Amino acid sequence: MSRRRQHAPVAQRLSQATAGLPAPLAVVDLRAFDRNAEALVARAHGKPIRIATKSLRSRPLIERALDRDGFDGLMCYSVREALWWARAGLTNLMVAYPSVDVAALTELAADPALRSAVCVMVDDVELVDLIAREVPGHRGLRVAVDVDASLRLGPTHLGVRRSPLREVAEVESVVRRAQEHGLVVAGLMFYDAQIAGLPDSSPAVRQVKARSDAQLRARRGTVVAAVQQLADLDFVNGGGTGSLHVTGIDPALTELAAGSGLYAPTLFDSYDGLALEPAAFFACPVVRRPADDIVTVYSGGYIASGPPGWSRVPQPLAEHGLRLLRAEGTGEVQTPLRGAAAARVGLGDRIWFRHAKAGELAERFTDLVLVDGAEVVGQAATYRGEGQCFG
Repeated sequence: MSRRRQHAPVAQRLSQATAGLPAPLAVVDLRAFDRNAEALVARAHGKPIRIATKSLRSRPLIERALDRDGFDGLMCYSVREALWWARAGLTNLMVAYPSVDVAALTELAADPALRSAVCVMVDDVELVDLIAREVPGHRGLRVAVDVDASLRLGPTHLGVRRSPLREVAEVESVVRRAQEHGLVVAGLMFYDAQIAGLPDSSPAVRQVKARSDAQLRARRGTVVAAVQQLADLDFVNGGGTGSLHVTGIDPALTELAAGSGLYAPTLFDSYDGLALEPAAFFACPVVRRPADDIVTVYSGGYIASGPPGWSRVPQPLAEHGLRLLRAEGTGEVQTPLRGAAAARVGLGDRIWFRHAKAGELAERFTDLVLVDGAEVVGQAATYRGEGQCFG
């Protein structure tokens, strides 16, 4: 059952506010964004939230969240992205994914100020050896170790395929190898995707999530205690938007991570107790009327990553009274929509959508229009708008 906050229709308000701007365009409702930030902090049990930059991909909006109490540090998705932030003066930057970008790692290793600001991720002895072999001046690089947080039920693996490290001995072997090569082990990360990224769609799913949390909490505490005997850790990171309320209870963690919840895409509509408000939207103009009950908008095919299916497709706001055509979905240059309400829609009118995920929408636009109530109050450049493409 969805716990998303229900608010008055927004399509007319957004259309009126942005009437002077060309479409397609993307909008962030700042009031909703700020309320979502408050909601995430309230669920974190007092632990600081490291912002997942991939889920926002807009420097002004990342900084807006970072300026609020309860948020501390960035979880980057690329070494080059972390270098970009560090050169802008930020510290406490953690790269959440392993990298074999030797050139970027060499840039990082060559500058003491950058090294102190950025922590990169490892999850394998092979990767540690690669860094030691290929990166000049690697000694002193700060690394964190990614530990598998999936649920195992016999041979069944429930969760994403990330780190190969699971048991204490496996993690210790990577920590020791890193230290042998002169790397500084500064943190651990446990991303519980099967809790944070799985909607509460049925009693069976809720049971799996509860069992996963219990199993992970016991194993995570054991791993953390063992590594603390080998390294002076700066942080132990875990969780995501969908699991802050659960993961934040664990005393083994020093911080949490979140980002998607600030935009509240459609994938978060079915989480128990997660009272978020849609904050990110995009609009496409009507350009055709191929039938009495069908209108076609320009563009719209902004498909989200993940397993293919309708859960990854943008959805028009329900208040439009229009639905996607199963035979076409959302298209690269046009998207048809069907419904009795099509008769009331004119050419040039805007149809508003929500993306299935969060930051991926920013890859489609150079700027996000900022709306406060019924007024446009500015624009926030996306990474693309600043000329940055980190993959």
